[in-house]
Amino acid sequence: MRTLDTPVLVIGSGIAGLMASLKLARTQEVVLVTKRQADVSSSNWAQGGISCVMDPEDSFEAHVEDTLGTGSGLCDEDAVRAVIRGGPDGIRALEEFGVHFERKIEEPAAYDLGREGGHTHRRVLHAGDITGEAIIRSLVQAAMENPRITVMENAMAIDLVTTGWLNVNGENTCIGAYFLDTVRNEIFAVRARHTVLATGGACKVYLYTSNPDVATGDGIAMAWRAGLPVKNMEMIQFHPTCLFHRNAKSFLISEAVRGEGGILVNHRGKPFVEHFDPRGSLAPRDIVARAIDHEIKRSGKPCVYIDITAKSEAFLRNRFPSIYDRCRKLGIDMAKEPIPVVPAAHYSCGGVEANVDGTTRMPGLYVIGECACTGLHGANRLASNSLLEGLVMAGNVAEAIPKLNQHLAKPGHMIPDWQSYHAVPSDEAVVVEHNWNEVRTCMWDYVGIVRTDKRLERALRRIRNLRNEIREYYLDYLITPDVLELRNLATVAELVVRCARKRKESRGLHYTLDYPDTLPAAEETVLHDPPGESLNLTTPL
Repeated sequence: MRTLDTPVLVIGSGIAGLMASLKLARTQEVVLVTKRQADVSSSNWAQGGISCVMDPEDSFEAHVEDTLGTGSGLCDEDAVRAVIRGGPDGIRALEEFGVHFERKIEEPAAYDLGREGGHTHRRVLHAGDITGEAIIRSLVQAAMENPRITVMENAMAIDLVTTGWLNVNGENTCIGAYFLDTVRNEIFAVRARHTVLATGGACKVYLYTSNPDVATGDGIAMAWRAGLPVKNMEMIQFHPTCLFHRNAKSFLISEAVRGEGGILVNHRGKPFVEHFDPRGSLAPRDIVARAIDHEIKRSGKPCVYIDITAKSEAFLRNRFPSIYDRCRKLGIDMAKEPIPVVPAAHYSCGGVEANVDGTTRMPGLYVIGECACTGLHGANRLASNSLLEGLVMAGNVAEAIPKLNQHLAKPGHMIPDWQSYHAVPSDEAVVVEHNWNEVRTCMWDYVGIVRTDKRLERALRRIRNLRNEIREYYLDYLITPDVLELRNLATVAELVVRCARKRKESRGLHYTLDYPDTLPAAEETVLHDPPGESLNLTTPL
């Protein structure tokens, strides 16, 4: 087995992983590993933009208050302030790497700031309606051209390697990870003094999601198996407005459409969100998603609609070029007719317990971006705070790692060769596909926007049975990318269900019919007991 040595290993190529790599490369060598091509990530799909205080009439305090209010009492205020104050520096760093944000036509020196649900000011910087794509394009190019960054594509992380797993005395420390090269179909390892997880979220755990196929919770599952706690995993944000069309897969109608005057209406063309919140279509996402869910169930109709026909075709073509073009190709003229939409799983507010500089309870291991839970989002993420968090955490971890170099010794232990023992190639790939669909269907049916104790109990039984089947499959057959993703997906599914069962209230994104009230004191849902799963077959599950 080949083993690479590097000072810093970064896993994941969204905004967090790319920006961390670029900033770390100013002082040291970096190996950046990503399981598909470098430009495949949830960040690349982000439409709306990055929330950041850039208007003199806005303030950090206003952004903090909006974030805390949306987070339903579960935010860590120190984390919120740290991330929001770090925003302007992050924006300047993006612009240095060639990202261009829209400016006002009448005032070219000023940003053309959008407003989204939950925000009291216009503070969303955007590059048309393909902000994420514009950011990732620039950062990928910069990373590929940087001589200190080795970008390894099509390599999926299997598990972290820790000194505890190696039975080494002393504090349990991360020294790298195993990977599967999906092109060569061979396993290799990377040994590093510092390992940064920037693997994104886990919303592919649901049947309907706005996320790309890579969002299978890999980093969360790996960190959990390595012994780190996770928290607030029940707080899954459902984006209220995913395009409803048989030929559209995971295509979002950006919240910015509502920010520019789009109104949510039912099949009769009547607004309905106002019955749930006086802010109507600009209410926070959890409220809007529940309102849509209620309206769909009440009416028996398959979707609701966004009506922005009050705006001109010229305005819509200029402000939302990709959304306008995609709708037109599907036969929907958003300038003349409402757009059909449904909610879809969109963002994981919970994750691996981490600080805003990415540090965790395990020396040598850092977690940034969506796979981390810092306390920024609390019980519900404020729109466009996700790219902001990944951007700021990337800068923070790049500052933290050089300071920790002197306190963290170089890995002195070899990573053992991967052992497959008696595993054989699989001739039953249909089992993986069946279990994949069953996990996601179970989560959608029983752990969705509205929950009950009975649904959660049913989900837990089914997920645990599926995990036993997946465990046997993992042991009996040689690993493949599909098996690894299924293993991680099922692990994350159980973590979500377990956290949801622990929360005996309705708060933010977690709404249960059995406990419809919100408790006076907000408490985090933390899981500490990883179930002793193995890194590979040298110590069976």
